[in-house]
Amino acid sequence: MPRLKKIVDSYMQKVSGLKEHCDRCLRTERWGGSVVLMVVDAAFTSIGLNYFTAVVPKVEEFSRKFVETERIRSLKDLAKADMDELRKVWRNRRSWKIAKEIASYLSTVSEDDKTALRTWAKSAKLEDWRDDPIGRIKGVGLVTFQYLRMMGGVDTVMPDKIVKRVINEILKKTGYKPVNDDIEFIKRTEELALACGYRPIELCWMIWLIQPEGKLMRIEKYSKILSKI
Repeated sequence: MPRLKKIVDSYMQKVSGLKEHCDRCLRTERWGGSVVLMVVDAAFTSIGLNYFTAVVPKVEEFSRKFVETERIRSLKDLAKADMDELRKVWRNRRSWKIAKEIASYLSTVSEDDKTALRTWAKSAKLEDWRDDPIGRIKGVGLVTFQYLRMMGGVDTVMPDKIVKRVINEILKKTGYKPVNDDIEFIKRTEELALACGYRPIELCWMIWLIQPEGKLMRIEKYSKILSKI
């Protein structure tokens, strides 16, 4: 375990401001605390385009056109929003179907959007994710499910391919077996983070932020955006 901690520490040292970003996520305060924008972010991210160059600018455009103008003020409004109007910002129909269905379900949990997301996230069970009202939505995979739980205040990780690759590399370097099953991977990564003195969410965000884009790591390239999201 000391060797494992040493390797994880060496990664963590590359990322400044990580705690603040993770705290904001766990307090459901990303995107200025707008749960509508968090749901739209998760729905756009689900189709696998580059987060910083494709998803973030489009979430910002959606915010300018719909949220800041108060055309969409709540999850209930998003659930009822006109698909053709929404597609003027982001053409992918599947993303909007995901966003609208998530919004539709969450708006039945509580009148208050933040309470709705946090209530759902707290009660959602990882092992039963496929039977969950949000997990059952077509297009919502385990990665999106976990992403929403994180934004709803749950300290966990997403089993996306980058996170899995880096964590499994760390495990192999320290003589442990890599984990391929997604549910087992999440549990193993949570254990690994806590054993090394970090929160699982910090390990997850760290891996995204140290990825290179061009000559810089994401945390360097997109430092000005990070404080907003």
